Amino acid sequence: MNGFQVGHSGTQSHEFKAVAVMALGFGLVGIDRFLIATMFPVIARDLRLSYADIGVITGALAIAWGASALFTGNASDRIGRRTVLVGSMILFALLIGASGLAAGLAGLVAVRIAMGVADGAYTPTSIAATIEASAPQRHGLNIGIQQMMLPLCGLGIAPLLVAALLRFIDWRWVFPLFVLPGLALAYAVWRVIPAPAPERGSQAGPRSSFKDWREVLAYRNVLLGGVLMLCWLTCLITTSAFLPNYFIDYLKLPFAQMSGIMSAIGLGSTVGTLALPWLSDYIGRKPVMVLSTLGALASLLLLAGAGAQVHTLFGLLFMVHFFNNALITLTVGPLCSESVPAPLMATASGVVIAVGELFGGGIAPVVVGQLAQRVGIEHILWLPCIMMALGLTISLFTRETRPSLGGRERTLNLK
Repeated sequence: MNGFQVGHSGTQSHEFKAVAVMALGFGLVGIDRFLIATMFPVIARDLRLSYADIGVITGALAIAWGASALFTGNASDRIGRRTVLVGSMILFALLIGASGLAAGLAGLVAVRIAMGVADGAYTPTSIAATIEASAPQRHGLNIGIQQMMLPLCGLGIAPLLVAALLRFIDWRWVFPLFVLPGLALAYAVWRVIPAPAPERGSQAGPRSSFKDWREVLAYRNVLLGGVLMLCWLTCLITTSAFLPNYFIDYLKLPFAQMSGIMSAIGLGSTVGTLALPWLSDYIGRKPVMVLSTLGALASLLLLAGAGAQVHTLFGLLFMVHFFNNALITLTVGPLCSESVPAPLMATASGVVIAVGELFGGGIAPVVVGQLAQRVGIEHILWLPCIMMALGLTISLFTRETRPSLGGRERTLNLK
């Protein structure tokens, strides 16, 4: 049975509740991951961190995220979604509070690695849970709703919230504010997401992780999806982690203006993540991916040449992530999940996320940090430009998976 043929796992009411809690959970993941980015200039001054240190901190979480997604995505295909989702949410709710206890680089890296393990467990599992709860004709829309909460909360609301909170409290006290909401969401997930059916466990028993990984990598979209995620995440991580310092240190903008411009990442990502995957339900995944890659590349090139014009920077950064986050959503969601059999959906997403996070999210910020340290932070945007051009080329070779473009007869053509 093909992944994109999975219909409702319950009633329409269940679909609404499942998508809602998965979306709110991903919003917390977004805060978990990106809350620190806007505070990097303040934290770096307090803890005496360099650009290279910022790259290491950012990369450490991404590497842990990718490794966790690889194993826990496959685990959720075996033991069910609920156990993995609830466990990961409890863990990252507690760990986000621990971030404020870090006394230096080593402590901050250690906490971020542990957070990456929890966030990486949630991501592929929540994608599979959302698709399983959704009618086929709403895969793109519902994945867009779920995925848009990460940029909305982590990259849109968090920078504005940080700018307001830092006027009244020390940066260390910002993190613990999100512990209780995380624990409350873990309880909501336990109530809404069903336990695995007994027959699922018996069917999953004889399987091995290596066999599952090998099976999903036989599908072209999964194989190409890992490389595409490397491209998209290089863009996301580079801009979200280093642009605050780029705006302040190179363009000499004040902190308040920097925070306002950075909110464009979250706002653009939110709109694009909802609108473009929804559009792909009507015109197909591949056309939307190709057009989005062209749009992101053009916007990046213009951003690299823009000066200290606040409205211009906001608009260009909005468009970069309007397209780029839609690409991330389509790649980890419909493009890969619809390509494989239903029992391997989280495994496929986990493999793609792992490749993208380990290299695009883990290595790229370290490279960019060294580049900024050695030749100047003004050159950091050229790496995502190069990777986006590579992504454009690769996206031309993906296979269409939209259900209404072929349904079951497409199964034999997706490898």
